[in-house]
Amino acid sequence: YQRRVHGDCYYKRMPHSYGVRARTRSLFAKPFRRHGQDPISRMLVQYHIGDYADIIVDGSKHLGMPHKFYYGKTGRIFDISKRAVGIVINKRVRNKVLPKRLHVRIEHLQKSKCRAEFINRIQANDKAKAAAKAEKKKVSTKRKPVEPCPGHFVELAKTKVEFINPKPYTYLYQKDAHNDISQSIF
Repeated sequence: YQRRVHGDCYYKRMPHSYGVRARTRSLFAKPFRRHGQDPISRMLVQYHIGDYADIIVDGSKHLGMPHKFYYGKTGRIFDISKRAVGIVINKRVRNKVLPKRLHVRIEHLQKSKCRAEFINRIQANDKAKAAAKAEKKKVSTKRKPVEPCPGHFVELAKTKVEFINPKPYTYLYQKDAHNDISQSIF
């Protein structure tokens, strides 16, 4: 502890803490109503080399826990061992992006959904191409930006004109000889 002088008395101040798990009280805490034993389904997830996975640290499991920096990061699996999975994560250090290779236990991983939309789009495109080929037509599978709404004329005979003007200021009190401003009604 550090001792500081304040007037006539001393007081203690906590020292700096720069440990591995510093400032992780809420980061590594389990969500509301999710305490207790983990479901067995988390251990039965199959990971393959090349899959994408998210690092979500389980604070109750201390073995194979990655550093707090990697919480929430997504990486690609490059190695699979008996109890852990090797994952490559890009880390920005100053003006460089370094590929960091970590071995993380599967309790701290979950399969990423970052490619779900991409895979669904590929499957929908394949179905559209097969349907177009059966009808001997060409179909465009390119993504198109949202176009602006088409223009139109507003007919005054069919619509009602509404004027949006500011309301006139109204006084909250009546000013007369008997009442002054301090006795206003609020």
